Amino acid sequence: MQSSNSSFSRITVDRKLESKCQDPNRREFARGLSLFDSAMLVVGAMIGSGIFIVPAEMARQIGSAGWLLVAWGVAGALTIAGALCYGELSAMMPQAGGMYFYLREAYSPLWGFLYGWTLFSVIETGTIAAVAVAFARFPGVLWPPISEDKYLMAPVHISSHYAVSLSTAQALAIAVIALLTFGNTLGLRYGKLVQNVFTVAKTIALGGLIILGILLAGNAAALHANFSHPWRPQGIDSLGPGLTAATMTGMFVAICLSQTGSLFSADSWHNIAFAAGEVKRPECNVTLAMVIGTIAVILLYILANVAYLMTLPLEAIQHAPADRVGTATLRVILPDVGASVMAAAIMISTFGTINALTLTGARVYYAMARQRLFFPFACKLNAASVPASSLKLQGLWAAVLVLPRTYNPATQEWGNLYSNLLDYVISAALIFYVLTVAGVFRLRITRPDAARPYRTIGYPVVPAFYILTASAILAILFAYRPATTWPGLLIILLGIPIYFLIGWAERIRDFQPAKSEAGDLQSAE
Repeated sequence: MQSSNSSFSRITVDRKLESKCQDPNRREFARGLSLFDSAMLVVGAMIGSGIFIVPAEMARQIGSAGWLLVAWGVAGALTIAGALCYGELSAMMPQAGGMYFYLREAYSPLWGFLYGWTLFSVIETGTIAAVAVAFARFPGVLWPPISEDKYLMAPVHISSHYAVSLSTAQALAIAVIALLTFGNTLGLRYGKLVQNVFTVAKTIALGGLIILGILLAGNAAALHANFSHPWRPQGIDSLGPGLTAATMTGMFVAICLSQTGSLFSADSWHNIAFAAGEVKRPECNVTLAMVIGTIAVILLYILANVAYLMTLPLEAIQHAPADRVGTATLRVILPDVGASVMAAAIMISTFGTINALTLTGARVYYAMARQRLFFPFACKLNAASVPASSLKLQGLWAAVLVLPRTYNPATQEWGNLYSNLLDYVISAALIFYVLTVAGVFRLRITRPDAARPYRTIGYPVVPAFYILTASAILAILFAYRPATTWPGLLIILLGIPIYFLIGWAERIRDFQPAKSEAGDLQSAE
C-alpha cells in the first residue's frame, strides 16, 4: 500500500509540474506510427555503419572465426533479451520518453534525469555526430573534394591533444544533421516517410551483400583459412599486460571487450519507446516493434559476418584498409565498382540512422521539459505536433560535437572527438540498461497490481541473464579499458549536481509567485 501511495504521489506531483508547462492551446502528439513504421524505426536506428566496420577490430581482439561469431551471438542474445524485458515496461508506461519514465518509476526522478542528461550530452547526440561523420566520409569515394583533410577552417589547437576544425567532410556532416533536424520539425509524416524509404533501402542493400557474399563470393581459400581451425586464435592483439585471446581467460576478456563494437552496432533498439506517444496501440506495438526489429537486425548481422568469413580470410578482415570490411568484401565480389557501391550503401544506411535517432531522441527532452527538468522552451509542440524546439537543440549540440578533433603528437594523426565519446557511450548506456532491466524486478515488487498488457517472456531467467551478462561485460570494460569507461561514469555523475541545481531553481521560482500573491492579498486588505 505504501508503494502504491508513493507512486500516486509522484504522478500527482508530475501532473502539477506539467501543468506549469502547459498553455491554453497546448497540442498533443498525433498517433501516426503503425507497427510497420515503428519496426522501421527500430531497424533504421540499429543498422548504421558499424556492421561494415567493427568486425575488423573484433577480429583482432578475438582472433578466430568461431569465437567471432560467438561474440556476435552474445551481443544478439543480450539485445533480444533487453527488448523482451523493455517490452513489459513499455506496455506499462506507453508515453513519450521511454527509459526516462521507466527509471523514474522504478527508482526515483533523479535516475530518470541522469539518463536524460547522459542521453543528451553523450549517448544520442554523440551517436548522431558519429554517424553523420561516418556518412560524410564516403561521398569522397565518389567526389574527392569531400574529405576530412580538406579544410574550410584549419585545425585550431586548444591543447596538445585537441583542436577544433571544419573540413569539407565535417561541413557535410553538419549539413546532414541540419537537414534531417529541419525535416523532422515539419511533422511526423515527413520523418516516418524518410525513415521507411531509407530503412527498406538499407535492409535490401545489407541483404544483397549477404546473398552475394555467401552464394557467389564464398571461396575455398577463405573457408579453409577460417573454418579448418575455427577456434584457434591467430593474429591477435594484446588485451593487457601478458594477456591475449590465446587462453580461455583471455578469450573471455576478448569477447567482453569486443562487445564495445558489436553492442554499439546494435544499439538504439529501444528508441521507439521514446516516441511511444506517437505509436498507435503503444501498449502492444512498441513491444512488438522492439522484438521484431531486434531479431531481424541480429539475424542480418550474424549472416553478414558469415558472408565476410566466407569471402575473406580472417587476416584480411583483421587488416582491412581503414577497417572497412564491407568494402573489402564487395571488392572481391565486384572488383571494379565494389568500393563505390559500398560507399553508396553506407551513405543510405547512415542517412536513415541519423533520421531515426533525430526523430526519437528529441521526445525524451520534451518529456523532461514537461516535468521541468530540461529547458522550458523544449516542452511545447509546434503546429505540426512535434517538439521542434527539442529537435533544434538536439541538432545544434550534435553539430557542435562534430567540430572538435583529437590529435596524436607521436603519430601526427587526427581523429574525431566523437570516437572517444562512443567509447564512453557503451559503458554509460550499459549501466542504464542494467538498471532498467532490474526495474522489471523492482516494479513487480513495488507495483504488483499495475496493468501489464505484456509480461516478460522467460521471466525471471531472461532479465537475470541480461543483468548478469551485461554486468560482467561492464566489469571487464572498467578493468581493462579504464581510459574509455570511467569518463562515461563521470559524465553520469556530473548530472547529480545539475539535477539538484534545477530543483533549487524551481523551488525559488515557485516561491516568488506565492510571495507576490501574498503581498497582493495584504494590499487588498
